[in-house]
Amino acid sequence: MEITDLIKNYVSKYFSIKSTSINEKSFYFIVWDYDRGKFVQLVEDLDKIGYLPFIDEYEDDYKINIVEKPEHSESKIHLNILLLLVTIVTTFFAGYLFGGSIWEGMAFSIAILAIIGSHETAHFLASRKHGIKSTLPYFVPGFPPIGTFGAVINIKSAIPTKNALFDLGVSGPIAGIIMTIPVLIIGIYLSHVAPLQQGSILFDPPLLLQIIMTPIAPQIPSGYQLYIHPIAFAGWVGIIVTMLNLMPVAFLDGGHVSRSLFNNKIHLYLSIAGIIITLYLKWYFMAVLMAFILFTSKGHPGALDNISKLSRSRKILSIFIVVIFILCLSPAPRMV
Repeated sequence: MEITDLIKNYVSKYFSIKSTSINEKSFYFIVWDYDRGKFVQLVEDLDKIGYLPFIDEYEDDYKINIVEKPEHSESKIHLNILLLLVTIVTTFFAGYLFGGSIWEGMAFSIAILAIIGSHETAHFLASRKHGIKSTLPYFVPGFPPIGTFGAVINIKSAIPTKNALFDLGVSGPIAGIIMTIPVLIIGIYLSHVAPLQQGSILFDPPLLLQIIMTPIAPQIPSGYQLYIHPIAFAGWVGIIVTMLNLMPVAFLDGGHVSRSLFNNKIHLYLSIAGIIITLYLKWYFMAVLMAFILFTSKGHPGALDNISKLSRSRKILSIFIVVIFILCLSPAPRMV
């Protein structure tokens, strides 16, 4: 029996097939009905032969797209450890250049890795919660002034439901911003006011930073500037990382959230809007990278089950996520 016939038999075992399309570029079934339990069983059956079904609404019916399971190499934990060690060195060096002392280099490295590490660890735990296979975080070393390009986890299995997709998207930014706030408070306390010098880099503080600074930052007279401690700089980076990740673009965290809330068409519009916002804020490199990811991909597939609804509590939480996003909006720094 050919694989297409076998898959058709599996689909017809659980759903009434209205029409079928099988060619080199697409492989899908239009079915009359939907049942959450039956779809879970179909996922299990197709998984055994190396395929995945994605179900979504299609006019008045339902469309089941069939794709081959992607192959993933075995995780190599020694690579995670090696990249972490190298990133500790590069962030220490960046902090040392920023602050001018070994202690400030260490403080910056600890602060920035705590923020990025909590972000990615939250993603890892969310994936484990929903039975999604993923790697431990891979830290990416970089160059000054930050010393790192962040960290990523590699998702190795499909995301089963909209709830799982939402949790995967929001977990990192929430954990990251929770870690960022105390880092900012400590960093602002350690910062100092000095005369504004020509050639200084000027940071336009986002609303979140302004709220934190109001009760604890010293008064800044005209012609002066708050020269931030490396720990405060790490906190600012945490805000920027949160903002950029929450852009509702493609496969970013914000893209996962928007795809769990909306269909693929609306997700595309939101992705374009996110790129425009990023350009407006003058984060040009990130805007170009977002556009590249968006227009070279086949679109966000969403969860395997795109029919089941997002829970009410998650819809409410999405409003909180939008508030965090607005509080973190910040233009790129400029020279004065």
